[in-house]
Amino acid sequence: MSGVGSEETMPDPRFFEKLPPRSLSELALLCGAEADLGSITAPLTEVAPLALAGTGAVAFLSDRRHLASLSETRASACFVGPAFAPEVPAHCHALVTSHPQAAWAVAANLFFRPIGFEPGAPAVHPTAELEEGVELGHGVVVGAGARIGAGSRLGPGTVIGPGVCLGRSCRIGPRVVIGFALVGDGVSILSGAVIGEAGFGAAAGPKGVVDIPQLGRVILQDNVTVGANSCIDRGAFGDTTVGENTKIDNLVHIGHNTRIGRNCVMAAFVGVSGSVTIGDGVAFGGKAGIADHVTIGSGASIGAGAGIIKNVPGGEIWSGYPGRPVREWLKETAWVARATRRKG
Repeated sequence: MSGVGSEETMPDPRFFEKLPPRSLSELALLCGAEADLGSITAPLTEVAPLALAGTGAVAFLSDRRHLASLSETRASACFVGPAFAPEVPAHCHALVTSHPQAAWAVAANLFFRPIGFEPGAPAVHPTAELEEGVELGHGVVVGAGARIGAGSRLGPGTVIGPGVCLGRSCRIGPRVVIGFALVGDGVSILSGAVIGEAGFGAAAGPKGVVDIPQLGRVILQDNVTVGANSCIDRGAFGDTTVGENTKIDNLVHIGHNTRIGRNCVMAAFVGVSGSVTIGDGVAFGGKAGIADHVTIGSGASIGAGAGIIKNVPGGEIWSGYPGRPVREWLKETAWVARATRRKG
């Protein structure tokens, strides 16, 4: 029903409208960049990350660590700072600016627009598809092109955004908001949870901080549970995914581009930053915090209140701040306690 796990063109056309192409000169003017306009004739059609960009796409580079991706990119144009302009390959046109990521954010809004609710449309849009036995509570809103599988029940005031696919036998509580998402069968989402809102992305621009458009999706696989008032952000460009049978408590936040494996458990107040990779069967105690771009191996356990700022090997138990193997943390804690008593 939901197409969960299927490979799709990104950004997904069910959720984002593709806008008309732009010329290099037009894009440079609108985004505050300088470009050599002498050798380009083909229009630019989209934005994409540097490593994923193809012909017609516009990327950006703001960090020297990604210079290798710049040399290999297939992008037709790239926003770069003046120092990196000489590194842009011959087939790719440099758009030179002191704020490349902010300029890319402006460009993203010129090429893609999130599909919203149509003003004046019925609460359940005529193009939405509801299979047999779907139950809708009072005040439920279902957007254009959404699909809801047989036997699913939606609580009062819940909002299903345009294009969302919700699988069979799902249980959705009151005042849940689901957008930009593909949801599998047997999923439970409790009251007040928000799935698929824009993740936190910001960049410094010439007039202050600007939001970076979030052009990805959320994928919840079969039998996932999401607790009350939890938030799972859609990907910045790709997907935020939660694997089969993972159970998420109330008041948990999962950042954009995070990938969570199967059969994981997260207690309340866990916070997972963006682009984290979590293996299968990982357990998180309450109020654990995970820094961005960290990998946590399968079977690991993260103690309550831990602050994880580096990779955790599979099967290990980590706790404390900064997070480290639990035996190491306990020894250090005991030593500090003894040292304090001696000074007293």
